[in-house]
Amino acid sequence: MSSGLAWVLLITAGLLEIIWLIVMKHSQGFTKLWPTVIVFVVGTLSFYLLSLCLKVIPVGTAYVVWTGIGAVGGAIAGMALFGEARDTWRLVSIALIIAGIVGLKLTSASH
Repeated sequence: MSSGLAWVLLITAGLLEIIWLIVMKHSQGFTKLWPTVIVFVVGTLSFYLLSLCLKVIPVGTAYVVWTGIGAVGGAIAGMALFGEARDTWRLVSIALIIAGIVGLKLTSASH
């Protein structure tokens, strides 16, 4: 697998993490059948793609990028979809997570 494909898989896995997080909110504590099913299907796919990219991308980098995409996406989804706070410190914190993700990508040895 090329490093380019590994990064595409990693980013896709991170985006899927955002999807299952949003759908988990709609599952209402796993009490609604179809949102619950979607959470487990999308979550499993996210983990699977993460496992594939680990063949090429160092585990520390992959895990931080994967969780970072999920964290940033979850925070943005919370603000956009669920009316969560949009204060300055929250936005600065999101920007710092993004900077960390970019920094890890740029400094990841030969990846």
